[in-house]
Formats: sequence, structure tokens, C-alpha cells
Amino acid sequence: MRTIVILLVTSTLVLSACGGWRDSRVNPSNWFGNSRPAPTPSAEPASTNPLLPQRTSIFQRDKSERYEGTLVAEVTELVVERTPTGGILRVAGVTTLQGAYDVRLTSETDGEPVDGVLTFSLKAVQPDDQGVGNTTTRTVQAGQFVSTQVLERTKTVRVIGALGARTTARR
Repeated sequence: MRTIVILLVTSTLVLSACGGWRDSRVNPSNWFGNSRPAPTPSAEPASTNPLLPQRTSIFQRDKSERYEGTLVAEVTELVVERTPTGGILRVAGVTTLQGAYDVRLTSETDGEPVDGVLTFSLKAVQPDDQGVGNTTTRTVQAGQFVSTQVLERTKTVRVIGALGARTTARR
């Protein structure tokens, strides 16, 4: 009976000391906080030299199949949802016109963080012959999986839109 009481008291003391786990940096659910607006960089996109031949392989996609998406006007939401093997970036944005489709998050840094910043662009194919409509009908969403190895080297996740960017950082 005495050993049961000692074990019960000891386990109670140990479990009561775990209250700081919720706010700890070790807790994976605290790795990224809420997103906030960020300024848009004014960098020009890199172009390829048409005089140099592009290397092709049987394992690469056909280069003639190009993605025709353009930047979504405004990025309104950025959330990093933790999974056992990494995280899922869930992004929402608002386009200028209705009818946008084929929404994608394209990596600006080839899927690797540069100086701790992992940068993506929110793009969609946006037809010009549609109406404006309200915000709900122009809202688009996209997601992208990021592995644990990449997230461990990432301090900030940044998603760029045409009128601004949104970032979220580790706590």
C-alpha cells in the first residue's frame, strides 16, 4: 500500500511539472505562429537565355507544357499545419476577377530555405473575361507539403502575392 501511495504522489508531481510544455519551443505545435502581412520584394523574375539549348532527359517533363498562372492579387491566409512527416502550407488568397482555376504554390527558392526563409508564390490561371463579384467568389486556396528536414532549417515561411506577401515565423 505504501509503494502505491509513493508512486501516486511521485507521478502527480512529475505530471504537474509538465504544464510548461504547452508554451515550450520544443512543442511542435508552437513552431510557427500566426501569419502577418509583409512587404513585397521588387525583384524581377529571372529569364532564360533563348540562345542556349535547354538540357532534356527522358525523365524530365516536356518543357513546352508551361504553367500559365499569374500572381494572385492578395494573400489573405497562411497556416503551417504540422503532420508526422513535415507540414502542410495552407494558403488562401483573393483574385481580381472570378473564375480563377489551377491554383498553385510555386517555390521561389527551389523548395529550400535561403537564409532561413522559405519563399513561395501563390499563382492561378485567371481569365480576363469574368466579372468582379464579391470576395467570397474570388477566394482561392492552395496547399503544399514541406518535409520535416526542410522545416527544421526554416525560420520563416513567406508567400508572395501581386499586392503583398504574408509571412509566418517560428516562435
